[in-house]
Amino acid sequence: MDNNASLPPGDMPPLPPIAPPPVIQPPTASRRKGRGWKIALLILAVFVLAGVGAVILAVVGGLSHLPAPYASKSIGPRIEEIVIEDGPASTKIAVVELRGVITSEVIDPGGFNLADVIRAQLKRAEEDQRVKAVILKIESPGGEVLASDEINKAVAEFQRRCQKPVVASLGSLAASGGYYVAVASQWIVANELTLTGSIGVILSSWNYRGLMDKVGVRPFTYKSGKFKDMLSGSRNPEEIPPDERDMVQGLVDEVYRQFKQVVITGRETSARLNHQAGQSLVRDWETYADGRVLSGIEAYQYGFADELGNFAVALARARKLAGITDARVVRYQRRVDLADFFRFFGETEGRTVKLDVGLELPRLNAGQPYFLPVTYLP
Repeated sequence: MDNNASLPPGDMPPLPPIAPPPVIQPPTASRRKGRGWKIALLILAVFVLAGVGAVILAVVGGLSHLPAPYASKSIGPRIEEIVIEDGPASTKIAVVELRGVITSEVIDPGGFNLADVIRAQLKRAEEDQRVKAVILKIESPGGEVLASDEINKAVAEFQRRCQKPVVASLGSLAASGGYYVAVASQWIVANELTLTGSIGVILSSWNYRGLMDKVGVRPFTYKSGKFKDMLSGSRNPEEIPPDERDMVQGLVDEVYRQFKQVVITGRETSARLNHQAGQSLVRDWETYADGRVLSGIEAYQYGFADELGNFAVALARARKLAGITDARVVRYQRRVDLADFFRFFGETEGRTVKLDVGLELPRLNAGQPYFLPVTYLP
């Protein structure tokens, strides 16, 4: 029996709601979010943090390993010390290298030239009480007169101030200005095959008046004095007065006399410091100071060098002169850090590209005297 039959029509219970049919969604492909940009950003952050850390470590580390006078100064070439032969830390022999053409051009990111860098290295050796001797390792054909003279004086003053011997070790080439620097040392060691000597001065100029005449170019010069256009290449050779030639030759002769005096002073000082143990100049040594290139054997025979041998011989001589049996051998060099690379990329002018063909030729300026063998002239 239906229980709802006895109920009046108005009291019938409501029908349950009818649920709408389910909406069937088409399947969607799952889309993976790319993580490549996150990885790239992470790598970039690591490089930035590493760069900042390197700068901080370079600054802090650079100051921490320097003696107190260097840590307190903010000027001068930055010098670092590299150990090339281990030994007791209580004694050191410092190696100062002179390579390439001697010039007054800027070679350091801080705006310093070669003489400044050599002086800074000698200053470092002077202030380090553990340094007992210095080896001046020379591989140079010579160069500018003034730059060579400044380095010569720096070496002589270093020995005079701190009483530490300097031994010059001549490499395959130590001629003209290279020997001018070496002669300030207490002891000179030359290899048998070293090319040295070339004691002399050269001053050159170029005359291009013939070429100008061929292309129809005629110069007009207005000068305040008779010799104001001295060494000018636009004049006819017949226009050069004889007294001008004598004047230029007199200048060359004066510098040449200075060169020979430096040789005399250096070798006499060396003989005194070595108690006549080394070689002395032969009586007619000036005969061989006429610009000729000498071998190491000839330099030893004529008294321009004290001993024949290589760097190992120079090192043994430095130990003997310093009165030590063993020492740590260190090399001084210019310190280059990350800040120098930033400075390089910040430059916009004077950018040059150098092609290395295995031969470095000096850039010579017309009218400037040089201590160079004639074979190095263009």
